[in-house]
Formats: sequence, structure tokens, C-alpha cells
Amino acid sequence: MTFFWPQMLWLLLLVPALVAAYLFLLRRKKKLAIRYASLSIVKEAMGPAQGMRRHVPPLLFLLALTLMIVAIARPAAIVTLPSQYETIILAIDVSGSMRATDVAPSRLGAAQEAVRSFVADQPSNTRIGVVSFAGTASVVQPPTFNREDILAAIDRFQLQRGTAVGSGILVSLKMLFPEIEFDLNASNPRPESARESTRGASLDKEPKPQAPDFKPVAPGSYTSAAIILLTDGQTTTGPDPIESAKMAAERGVRVYTVGVGTVNGEVIGMEGWSMRVRLDEDALKSIASETKAEYFYAGTATDLTQIYKTLNSKLVFEKKATEITALFSAAAAVLAALSGLLSLLWFNRIL
Repeated sequence: MTFFWPQMLWLLLLVPALVAAYLFLLRRKKKLAIRYASLSIVKEAMGPAQGMRRHVPPLLFLLALTLMIVAIARPAAIVTLPSQYETIILAIDVSGSMRATDVAPSRLGAAQEAVRSFVADQPSNTRIGVVSFAGTASVVQPPTFNREDILAAIDRFQLQRGTAVGSGILVSLKMLFPEIEFDLNASNPRPESARESTRGASLDKEPKPQAPDFKPVAPGSYTSAAIILLTDGQTTTGPDPIESAKMAAERGVRVYTVGVGTVNGEVIGMEGWSMRVRLDEDALKSIASETKAEYFYAGTATDLTQIYKTLNSKLVFEKKATEITALFSAAAAVLAALSGLLSLLWFNRIL
């Protein structure tokens, strides 16, 4: 257990002081009983059980006070709680390599089917956005609760040339933080300023300086959103995907990566050229690791569907430090109320 205000625990020194004061008052009453014989006779008539009973309400009140002091220090504990991400961004590769059929019916076809299954499994209060990327990246569906719009956006995918994995990450980030400005090297593409729309936006603008008041947060600490990146991982253009992942990590956003295809790959050809397209697992593992997320391998369409079900489970439940002040306050209130009630029932007074 940790505390947000540990300095307040010094107040616990009041507890032994109160115990000492209580014992002092008991000794004083004992002297009075000896002085007045009638009081001593009454005490003997009460018996030992009645004598012990009179200490119960003060003990309960002391425990309540102790819990109140601990509550003031704002305790926190690592607990597993249902943590619903409010927004999920699906960033999907639509580059030419996704036409490969090493995953039936094709990498893109299998990915689309798995995404449909994933969307159907999400709670109705989760917003889902869709980003597609090839040589550049664009928003094909802003975050919405409407599942029909999301599925329609997925069905509109068309294969294009180039693979800019880094751009896919950055445009996904732009959807989560519209005001964000990226500081990348001039030769790399990046999102424009917050005043420009990300829908179909070019990522070729000059870099703009990072806000001077920006302070990075712990990777994985932003629990209101997550990015799921589905690609074969072979970057051919655009910003360095690892640098893009670092920007996501600095804002606490996890980027879960799903590798679609096979390590051996397949030779594909189009318009007189041919090339072997392989799954670049190392790059996808690095992106996931940088953002404190996970990488999943999908070799078949069945694997893809199972992976998305696994992702759904991981997005809903997580271990995190949670303030439990309310629990201590509630326990203190119950003990204080019980102390007063017993005192009224047994002695017709409150303590």
C-alpha cells in the first residue's frame, strides 16, 4: 500500500496519546470509587462482564479515528479493476503488401474480418475510430459509437503504394489529442497543427516546435484510449515508427501491435514488378514494448480473430494503482456509528 499524502500519517501519534488519556481517566475514576463507597458497591454489582463491556465503545471509536487518519493520508493499492477505455483507434495497413495471400483470403481480407469481429465485441459505450495508412495516413472514420459507420469505413479500404507505419501511429494520436503538435525531423512526415483536420490530411508539412509546457507522462498511464495497429510491419516511407511510438509513450498511450502475414512472406507482383513481402516482427515488438503494450502474431485468419478477442479482454481489465480512501472512510464511519449505538444501548449515553 502507498499513500499520496504520507506526511499526514504523523497524526497517528495522536492514537497512543488518546490511549494514555483514556487510561488516566480510568485510574482517576478508580480513585473516586475508592473514595466514595457507594460507587464501589455499584461497580461490584455490575460484575466483570459489565466492566469489560464499558471499554468496547471507546475501543471502536479509537479504531474509527485511526482509520480516519489513514484515510486523510489518501491510501492507494494495486488492484485489478474493470477499466473501460473510452476510445479505441484501429490503425490498419492498406499498403500493397497487404494483398499477399499467405493469410487467406488475403492479409487485408483477413484483417477486415477480424476487425469486424472485434468491433462487434466492444461495449456500446466505447468509441471506435479507424485510420488507414499506406504511403500516407488518413482518418477514414472519426471516433464514433455508431457500429454501422465503423464497419462501412472498414469495407471502403483500397490498397495503395508505400507503407508508413509511423504516420499511422501519429494520425491515430492526432485523433486522441487534436491540439497536439509533433516535433520530428524535417525530412519526416508528421501531423499538422491542431487547427487543421486529420481527415485525409497530408503528413508532409514542416515540423512545428513542441509546446514548451509539455510534460511526458509514464508510458501506458493514459487509460482513456488505446491504439491497435494492424500491419505486416515493413515500413518503406514516412517517419520512423519507433520515434512515433515514443511520442505515444510520452502521452501514456499504449499501441498494441498485431502482425499479419508470415515470416517467410510471399512474392507479389503488380504492373511489371515483383517483390517478396515478409512480416517484420521486430519492428512491431519494439513499438509495443516502447508503449508498454503487447505484440501479437497472426499467421492465419483464425489467429487474427482470436487475437482481437484477447485484445478485448486486455483492454477491459488491468492492474493499476487506485486510491482507496473511500474504503477507509466508510469503515471509519461504520465503526464510529457502532460505537455510539452500543454506548446508547448499554449505558444510555454516547461514550
